[in-house]
Amino acid sequence: MFPLISPMRAILIRQSNVETLRNVHTTILCEAARKGTREKARKKKVKVEVKKVGFIPHNQRDKKLNLHRENLHFDDSWKQLPKDNVYILKYYRWPVYTVAEAIQCHRETHHPTIYNVPNAPLNVHIELDMQAEKKNRFLDNFQRMALIPHKFDHGEERKILVFTKGNDQVSEAREAGATLVGGIELIKDISNGELLLSDYQYILAHPNILPELVALRGLMKRKFPNPRSETLGTNLTEMIHRFSNGISYSATKDEHQQDFGLISTCIGTLNMDSYKLEENLRYLLQDVDSIRPKRDGERFIKRVLLKSPPSSERLKIDPYQYITEFYVKKDTKGKGDDNDVKEESDKERKAVVAQ
Repeated sequence: MFPLISPMRAILIRQSNVETLRNVHTTILCEAARKGTREKARKKKVKVEVKKVGFIPHNQRDKKLNLHRENLHFDDSWKQLPKDNVYILKYYRWPVYTVAEAIQCHRETHHPTIYNVPNAPLNVHIELDMQAEKKNRFLDNFQRMALIPHKFDHGEERKILVFTKGNDQVSEAREAGATLVGGIELIKDISNGELLLSDYQYILAHPNILPELVALRGLMKRKFPNPRSETLGTNLTEMIHRFSNGISYSATKDEHQQDFGLISTCIGTLNMDSYKLEENLRYLLQDVDSIRPKRDGERFIKRVLLKSPPSSERLKIDPYQYITEFYVKKDTKGKGDDNDVKEESDKERKAVVAQ
């Protein structure tokens, strides 16, 4: 027989059982697990934004990859010399030719029986070390005009505008071959728009008209005459000969290797005399060497190659027979020697202008 329980006592027992059950199933661990699952569910509902990569130019795509690039300064001094005249070039040093030998080799390849281009242009490739006096500095790209003794058809239209005052200077510029020569009246015509500066490739000036010429600085911009670009000077004849018959060249740095610069220009045609071509090359190398940075014991011109299209053959020559190989600081004691060198260069320039 079971004992009789009152209804009120039964309700209390049932409530106590419910409380014990709730205590069993609502522990701290269960609450933490529920909280973690809820947070995960909320994160899944949040949309993740995907960042779209914009267009990257072709010349900037490799910068982010930081690739290992080959040094552009070619040095094969560690390779051995060939013992005979038949060998694989990549395993031995490049042969060094004289300018006359290189010209003759190109003439043979351009013979009527092969390429049949006897008047092909003779191009020169000059590799430079663009490092400045400080190791973490580099030279900027530059453009110059080299005076040469033997002119040739460079295939360019060069109109020269000269600003000067005085009858003697005006007649001197006209006799030298300037396209247009004038003074204050010419400056007024340009200011009024009657004459366009864009019709002339080069603008030269004498220092006597420089104060009046300042009014055109805004129109000329980079073409404004200055001594650094050798467009401002007293010797108008030499300046006109330089820009009408000279060799125009520009040095450009490599995009990824800042200490490597390249000059590619023409010094004449193969049907010219070999001596004239060599003289043009010598004047060009001396003009390039005149802006070398003052770095002791280091080369500025690293390598010189002669090339003549359509042939892909490149012939190496020795440029150090025309210029000094390494830069040497000038002592105060040797000022007399430097003056002698300057006098000789001045005589050569006068001879070139006279021709």
